[in-house]
Amino acid sequence: MPETPGATDRTRVLEAITNVDLRHLDLEESLRVLLERVRDVFEVDTATILLYDSHTERLTVHAAAGIADEDILGITVDLGAGFAGRVAATREAVILDQVDHTTVVSSILWRKGLRELLGVPILARGTLIGVLHIGSRTPRRFTDEHTQLLLLVADRVALAIQAELTTAERAATTALQRSLLPTRFPAVDGLRFAARYVPGATTGFGGDWYDVFTLRDGRIGIVIGDVAGHGLAASIVMGRLRSALRAYAIENDSPSVVLSKLHGKVSHFEARSMATVLYGIIDVPREKIVLSSAGHLPSVLVAPGHPGALIPVPPDPPVGLHVPERRPRRDTTIDLPDGAVLAFYTDGLIERRDQPLDRYLDRLTTAVTPDDPALVCTQVMDALIEPTPQDDVALLIAQVRTHPSHR
Repeated sequence: MPETPGATDRTRVLEAITNVDLRHLDLEESLRVLLERVRDVFEVDTATILLYDSHTERLTVHAAAGIADEDILGITVDLGAGFAGRVAATREAVILDQVDHTTVVSSILWRKGLRELLGVPILARGTLIGVLHIGSRTPRRFTDEHTQLLLLVADRVALAIQAELTTAERAATTALQRSLLPTRFPAVDGLRFAARYVPGATTGFGGDWYDVFTLRDGRIGIVIGDVAGHGLAASIVMGRLRSALRAYAIENDSPSVVLSKLHGKVSHFEARSMATVLYGIIDVPREKIVLSSAGHLPSVLVAPGHPGALIPVPPDPPVGLHVPERRPRRDTTIDLPDGAVLAFYTDGLIERRDQPLDRYLDRLTTAVTPDDPALVCTQVMDALIEPTPQDDVALLIAQVRTHPSHR
């Protein structure tokens, strides 16, 4: 490619990259093929793609041409560090005419004798996917036209990567979510359970979860939670919180203490995460439940002969949310008369964009009746779930039946 590319070179680049059929190759192979085309049409010695992980804020070399895999694959660069980190941090193209330890994190680039580098961000709808850069061992001058052409390639790469990652993430998220949600509930005299989970039409599986488990003294722990965010990242955090909460619940009798410890864990190890959680301990013989809320929506209680109502549990801050002068978390004890039904749910069930919340809360309290939990699940879903819910929904129903004559 000449020093100052023209319309002919633009057409040649477009033809070269669009002729790579990325649909019939796996991601790594398709990117290698594309990078070889990039080397040819730009007449450079190396072409490299690094993918960005927003949670670690780090770039990792994913594919390269002109450099042996064993030399470069797996190399990581922190956001803002060196050449590639600068491209990622600024989301802008960078041209580098001095390649050494003062400008580049990876020593392989200057050890391979590269004299000039051009890097551009790989963006998908404004979201950073990674960095694409090319390098030359001979002195040359990358121009604005070179930059614009490489940005075209980056757009093509973004489409391929996003399609592959979306498919892989959805499969992994679905598998993880299904492995963590209970497939059966504990067999407990006096308690019956039923649950539903509906992934969002646009978000898929995410960080919503429910859980029911037996404590050492025979009481029952019951949980509903919602991690902020969607997709695989939220599901991974959800899995960690679920496991941590179970561990704290084994050692502590107070739901508020359990949520306090969970908050400490999230604040320390999941500093960028936040979740609302409602945790309760059901004592069947005493017909009571002790509840503590970390910013979660109130559950519904209905007893035979009475209308359904929201349980007045004062919400404390979500786990992971840092607030000044945080007061101790609180426990609330609620009576559970024989035949009472509890409904726990996540916000996707009752929240609608630009719609008042009270309307859907009224529908919920009406739909929850003192009946079999499976039937109540059906009633609630019929009353509130839209044909294509935008957000994921978790619903957990529990019924207390302590008197044999009522079974």
